[in-house]
Amino acid sequence: MQEIVSSINDYVWSSALVYLCLGAGLFFSILTRFVQLRLFREMIHLLFSGRSSKKGISSFQALAVSLSGRVGTGNIAGVAAAIGFGGPGAVFWMWVVAFFGASTAYVESTLGQIYKEVDEGQYRGGPAYYIEKAMGQKWYAWIFAISTIIATGLLLPGVQSNSIGNAAELAFGGETRIESFLGIFSMTKLITAAMVVTLLGIIIFGGVRRIARFTQVVVPFMALAYILMAIVIIIMNIGDLPGVIAMIFKDAFTPMAGVGAAIGWGVKRGVYSNEAGQGTGPHAAAAAEVDHPAQQGLVQAFSVYIDTLFVCSATAFMILITGAYNVIPDSGALLVQNLPLETIIDSPAFTQLALESEVGGFGKVFVAVALFFFAFTTLLAYYYIAETNLAYIRRTFRIPYELLMLKIALMISVFYGTIRTASLAWDLGDIGVGLMAWLNIVGILIIFFMARPAMAALKDYEAQRKAGVTDYTFDPENLGIRNADFWQKKLD
Repeated sequence: MQEIVSSINDYVWSSALVYLCLGAGLFFSILTRFVQLRLFREMIHLLFSGRSSKKGISSFQALAVSLSGRVGTGNIAGVAAAIGFGGPGAVFWMWVVAFFGASTAYVESTLGQIYKEVDEGQYRGGPAYYIEKAMGQKWYAWIFAISTIIATGLLLPGVQSNSIGNAAELAFGGETRIESFLGIFSMTKLITAAMVVTLLGIIIFGGVRRIARFTQVVVPFMALAYILMAIVIIIMNIGDLPGVIAMIFKDAFTPMAGVGAAIGWGVKRGVYSNEAGQGTGPHAAAAAEVDHPAQQGLVQAFSVYIDTLFVCSATAFMILITGAYNVIPDSGALLVQNLPLETIIDSPAFTQLALESEVGGFGKVFVAVALFFFAFTTLLAYYYIAETNLAYIRRTFRIPYELLMLKIALMISVFYGTIRTASLAWDLGDIGVGLMAWLNIVGILIIFFMARPAMAALKDYEAQRKAGVTDYTFDPENLGIRNADFWQKKLD
């Protein structure tokens, strides 16, 4: 099973997808005149100026739901894997894909807003919706929707829950073992799995508003606490910081693990973490109540900065500044060994051991708790994304009890992922991320060459902003944008 999944993963995450992610980010950065830099202050202003409604959530809540999907296992275990397989230089390429990816996030999230709908009293939108309406290819939209339901409902949840289980086992011990038809696993993992599934069920059966309320409190608090802990570790080793930064930049261009490994792992884990181009962010973006689609696109672009440049960098600096890492590229050759060989790279172990070396046993427990909240809120975001794509399919094809089946399938995936091995979970997750990224990036590029709706929205927003308007409006027909039915009805 592991060999089959790994082979599929190699095809999905070939160098073509790596360069597609980087190339799309560079392409949209140039076309938007680096909107991620020019309108940085506007992003922060919009973040706190939005509002919610009966049909939609606020910009900040949408950001929190989106961040709950972005800030997760990829920020802790994913960064460790990038360093462990790609060397310290992989961190630089994570920064690169985040910087350029912010423009991709703007484009896809603005498209999500432009082509959103009102479904059963709440806003729905995402790549399936804008592929159908802007590209005019319903079959392609269905492929994306089905792939996303499989990815976020079955494949990706196991990665998040697996890291929760591994972190709990490393923090609290796993000596007591249980043998069952699912294999041999620790009592710690079993208890953790039961707790996670129970709490997950309570929240996902409460709907999107309960998810939004939970994430808008938990995500900012845990992200801030995690970054503050990283700052403490960096201050304790401040003399080593210049050397660590120099090592990241040097290894980015003369990589110890090879050019392909550094770029490949940096981009792969960067996309996994910040999700720019993956197509997950537009789902939460479409749910926001805003006056102009470009506003939420800018807010979502800022979320890429929070995820990679802040949280992922915090993890990378803690690991590198304490030396708590090994480097073993895909070739299997041991290049750096600072930890025992049995230390699992595809896990939170590097981060936990980095903190333990500075603050004792508290470090392991802190990472376990932080990872629980990060990964748990990501599970909530995955459910919301899967539900949105199921709602898209339900417009033309209904299955009895489809939402109930989705919730049960996701909880089974979470339980199984918590107790199983890390490598299989990560490979399955990478396949899910890769398929979505292929379909979405190709889709938004085709839409750009057909009509450029996201660019028209940005130009219109900047023109109104320059004119000093207080109440923004969006007239899609005047901008040559077709099938933006929600906004057209809002004007009428």
